[in-house]
Amino acid sequence: MPYNVSQKLIKDHLVSGEMTPGKEIGLKIDQTLTQDATGTMVMLELEAMKLDRAKTEASAQYVDHNIIQEDSKNPDDHLFLQSATRKFGLYYSRPGNGVSHPVHMQRLAKPGKTLLGSDSHTCANGCMGMLAMGAGGIDVAMAIAGEPFHVKMPEIWGIKLTGELPDWVSAKDVIFELLRRYDVKGGVGKIMEYYGPGLRNLNAMDRHVIANMGAELGATGTVFPSDEEVRTFLKSQHREEDWTELLADEGASYDLHEEINLSELEPLIAKPSSPGNVVPVKEVAGEAIYQSYVGSSANPGYRDFAITAEIVKGKKIANGISFDINPTSRQMLTDLVDDGHIGSLISAGARLHQAGCNGCIGMGQAPASSRNSLRTTPRNFPGRSGTREDSVFLCSPETAAASALTGKITDPRMLDMDYPNVKEPDHPTVDDTMLDPPLPLEDARKVELVKGPNIASIPEMDALPDEFDLPVLLKMGDNISTDEILAGGARVLPYRSNLPKISTFCFEIIDETYNDRAMQAGGHAVVGGYNYGQGSSREHAALAPRYLGLRVALVKDFARIHWQNLVNFGVLPLTFSDESDYHQLEEGDVLELRNVRTQLPQGKEFSIAIKGKQKTINVTHALSDRQVDMMLKGGLINWVKDRQS
Repeated sequence: MPYNVSQKLIKDHLVSGEMTPGKEIGLKIDQTLTQDATGTMVMLELEAMKLDRAKTEASAQYVDHNIIQEDSKNPDDHLFLQSATRKFGLYYSRPGNGVSHPVHMQRLAKPGKTLLGSDSHTCANGCMGMLAMGAGGIDVAMAIAGEPFHVKMPEIWGIKLTGELPDWVSAKDVIFELLRRYDVKGGVGKIMEYYGPGLRNLNAMDRHVIANMGAELGATGTVFPSDEEVRTFLKSQHREEDWTELLADEGASYDLHEEINLSELEPLIAKPSSPGNVVPVKEVAGEAIYQSYVGSSANPGYRDFAITAEIVKGKKIANGISFDINPTSRQMLTDLVDDGHIGSLISAGARLHQAGCNGCIGMGQAPASSRNSLRTTPRNFPGRSGTREDSVFLCSPETAAASALTGKITDPRMLDMDYPNVKEPDHPTVDDTMLDPPLPLEDARKVELVKGPNIASIPEMDALPDEFDLPVLLKMGDNISTDEILAGGARVLPYRSNLPKISTFCFEIIDETYNDRAMQAGGHAVVGGYNYGQGSSREHAALAPRYLGLRVALVKDFARIHWQNLVNFGVLPLTFSDESDYHQLEEGDVLELRNVRTQLPQGKEFSIAIKGKQKTINVTHALSDRQVDMMLKGGLINWVKDRQS
């Protein structure tokens, strides 16, 4: 049987289940990636598991999200993370070394391997011929401990690329085109695999741009073949020995099909406040802007900054514009300095920031209230920028640079200049100085964890009750993101290791009264629409509401990673059997659940009564037998403890 690249990767790592779409499979994980907004919890989970040494081929902890040091909380946590990596045998990327995804691609990614990361944009490393997936932190902790990762076997969506990108159109417009066609749910339950003659015109970092935002379609992962472009990239990083060719077999088939002629694309832009709200730039051209921002894991390549620099070289940005440059790795920043591009940007009026996630996650560079911000970041969910009343457009570096010059949204094809010819450096900088390797085992065993005063242990979770009455504290609409469930940004993320404190921010973007009402109610439920929990993989968006008493999330359907996180922390994720029943529920209704522990193992559907309304609705769960057992015990931590006892 001829296999496509995704099937080859899954087949080579399959430890349980069968490769039938929708069925649960277990996969061996070769590499893991954690970042500091999620990693502290992962390290605490590894401590609770009494892990001696990481069982993976390579695991890396990156400090890229929380690098603003306005007080001691972030640097204290950085010291904890550094001590934990030394103790457990992980790589440690220090603050300022860069964003996890491009740095991992540069220094550790290997074709043919699996990568699991506690960041939803881990899928970016699928550009290297890897099966790279985002997950909740506790799933990554389990993988570091040598346990398989369980996921429903996805459909493989083959996307054939033909043609060649025109001038002023770049890789960002390729993924925008798919978001324009399919919106933010289009990739749910799928791996997006790219193939075709158009690939020869996309280098490894172009592919990174495309793979990164597969997360915005809800995809399980994005896969590119490992071909000569990947070999060229690894050679530039002095790692050609890590290259292996990985191509689809001749005659390989796909479950779903799509085709994009690159030659027909034009500059695209995602309007507020969804990555799926995509239109041609020319449709919104002329709208005034306050900010133009270039960088993030969604446009992390040398050419993304170099093309921006060449567009503004010798010119001045428009009066009143905040032109923010957010480098993504220290290696790349060194090359941009050496090649004069940083000088061109600063001379034009740019503001240069440190290498990290920064404004992408609301850690600085927040725009003014209700003013338009153009960003090359992957997401524009409400408030994610750090400004609650934000108006964020997502665009390519070309559009961001053109608009910075004019002070309004501008189709870059309208600039009176030739398209700059930017080439990668002949000898790019390779520097591992700030990527600390794992300690030898005998040295690691002597390391003591360094815990600052802001680190609090995870409280014990009780088992699932057999019956309970749950008031509905929130009724929400479609596409609720984890940013809305639990915000990021400099005000919230420093408390990532302090569950009691971070829980006070739960759902505040939707309803500022939720925390107080949850504390009073104890056990409760929330109701939502389609694609509930889209976006960031942060497990705090499940753990913090659970800490406040959330026991059931009843929605039309879930985003994959948040659904898994709810299961991991003992929150029962249910969907309406009949979606019209969504309209039968109101905030304040009380759900009566009876014989839950008996009904869950017996079937996928059961009934819930609405107290005082003489109304019963049918609900469905998608739990495997393993997950039912986990849910009954109160979540993954309790399940692991039970196995070890």
